[in-house]
Formats: sequence, structure tokens, C-alpha cells
Amino acid sequence: MPEAAAIETPVPIGLRARGVTVTYRNGLTALNDASFEIPQGSITALVGVNGAGKSTLFKAIMGFVPVAKGEIEVMGGTVAAALKANKIAYVPQNEEVDWSFPVLVEDVVMMGRYGHMGLLRIPSAKDRQAVQEALARVGMAEFRTRQIGELSGGQRKRVFLARALAQNGQVILLDEPFTGVDVQTEEAIIALLRDLRDEGRVMLVSTHNLGSVPEFCDRTILMKGTVLGYGPTETTFTQANLERAFGGVLRHFVLEGADLHDDDDARKVMIFTDDERPLVTYDEKTRTLTSPDEGDTR
Repeated sequence: MPEAAAIETPVPIGLRARGVTVTYRNGLTALNDASFEIPQGSITALVGVNGAGKSTLFKAIMGFVPVAKGEIEVMGGTVAAALKANKIAYVPQNEEVDWSFPVLVEDVVMMGRYGHMGLLRIPSAKDRQAVQEALARVGMAEFRTRQIGELSGGQRKRVFLARALAQNGQVILLDEPFTGVDVQTEEAIIALLRDLRDEGRVMLVSTHNLGSVPEFCDRTILMKGTVLGYGPTETTFTQANLERAFGGVLRHFVLEGADLHDDDDARKVMIFTDDERPLVTYDEKTRTLTSPDEGDTR
């Protein structure tokens, strides 16, 4: 009897947008007809210029702004249901936080447990254990009684990652997680995100750090007032697609092999940058952009 062929089980969708439009009260449409799908157990880069709609998309996913048209689905349910179940966690930019406010590191992380507490927000033994485990996982346990304002930029970022872990969020939104951090902290954050991906969580990372995207992001969403395209990073995060998303902002340099070293390697080195960490590639083949109408859900 012939051996039965293996049946591939489709990966469930963790985050989906269908024709999402967000218009503010002043009449400005910051996001227009945006559509994409992100499978569970994945890390996705959200890439585009400032003002491309990335922050607005985050606000819509977190329920901070109303969706004028379309819908957002989180882990198979509505945004409201996901928020009620504490499924959405947010790691903010350093610039969004008042670091002069006197609060201890462990208290910041405990905020991630508020949705699991009662009305009076009295921490239980389970809540305290979750905070301790989260701080240990990001290597910040010894700083738990320090003031958050005393920490470095990289340490502060780890604390907010710990808050997301303590919350046990299944969809984690990270806004510029590598801004103001050193290389060691960046590597630690990437390692943690990979572990969370393997646990089945969804990470959506808004970043201008183009050089790191191919290193750890499985998928990429390109934005410019809408979703220009999305799909696997290897087929989406390309020169042509980046130039389309960044317009005249992205700078592109090409160096011939002979300009770099004295040997027979004639490959060209291509550098793409928007003033943060650049993307460096060698003679890439031309790739195509997956449009929202023909999205890849692998």
C-alpha cells in the first residue's frame, strides 16, 4: 500500500485587516482601505515613512480610534473581544513615556496584569509571580525596585517588553523597539521575539531599522497611507518595493566589487537607508510585491 501523503494544516490567522479606513475628526483620512493577514506564530515588520499610517494602524488595533470602514480581526475575534481578554499588548516608543514620573520597574510591569485583576486592582500571588517571571525573562529581575527613569533606553525597552509578557498578550505591537538601544540589547530583543513566535504569538514591529528586518522578520507589510503590499520578507522586502514605499526618502548606494576588495568577486553591494540602520544586500534578484488583493497567507 502506498504511503499516505502528509497533509499540511493551514496556520490560523492571528491578525487580519479587511479594507480598514480610519478618518480623524478633522477630516484627515490617515489610513485608507488597508488589508493584510498575519499568521499566528510569526514576526511581521511594519515599514513605511513617517506619516504612512503605521501609528494609526496600531491605534485601530488597540481600539483607540474608530474604524470608519472595514474590520480588524484579532485571534479569530473582534478587537473589543481581544481587548477584553487581554490578548493585545503594546510596547511603546521611548518618546511616548514620561520618564520623570516616579514609578518602580516592578510597578510598570504589574500594569500588564491590571486586566487580570479585580476592580480594586489588588495583585494576587499569581500576578506577582507573573511579574517576577517576566522580568527574569528579559534579564531585568535585579532592577525591579529601581525607578524606571534611572534606566538606560535599552533597559526601559526591556521593562515594557516584560509588561507585555506579564499581560500574556497573544498579539504584541512594538513601536520602534530598536531606537536608542545598543547592539547587545537589540540582539536580546530579537532572541526574545523569536521565542515568542515559537510559542505561537503574533508580533507586529513598526521599524525604520531596515537592516534588521531580513534578520528576524518572517513577513513584511509596506505602508504609504494604505497597505501597498504584504507577504514573506524574502519576496516583499526588496529594492523596488522599498522605493515604492519610501518614495524619494530612501537613499540607494551601489558599490562595485572592485571598489571594495582586490579579488575576483565582482558582486555589487547595494545599500538602502533612511538614516537609521541600513539594509545591505549583494546582487539580489528582482522580486515582486504581493498586493493586498492577492495576499499570501502562508
